[in-house]
Amino acid sequence: MHILLVDDEADYLELMKNRLEKRGFQVTTAESGLHALAAIEKEAFDVAVLDVKMTGMDGLEVLRRIKATHPEVEVILLSGHASLESAVLGVETGAADYLLKPVPINDLIERLNDVVNKKKPHGVQ
Repeated sequence: MHILLVDDEADYLELMKNRLEKRGFQVTTAESGLHALAAIEKEAFDVAVLDVKMTGMDGLEVLRRIKATHPEVEVILLSGHASLESAVLGVETGAADYLLKPVPINDLIERLNDVVNKKKPHGVQ
């Protein structure tokens, strides 16, 4: 599974990347929405994990743009600032899930597997 991990907190980004790679995931990181959109034009991703609150372009705008150009990419939103409004807006815009930071790594992996398996046709592994 190839994951695009997007967060403007460099330490958090590196920590999550290392944890996911140790569990066998291929991870590309981006420290901004613009970097994320550039990466998604160059590589194919199964899932994008986006921080909602980022400097510059926020995660909801990145979600909108990803879904407009690459609707096949599943998106999970992460937020350290729980907001029912942003959760509802994210799901209405096409996010597969909305999780609170700091998300336990096993919970994130479970959701990653769920959203990727959900989009595969039945009988395909």
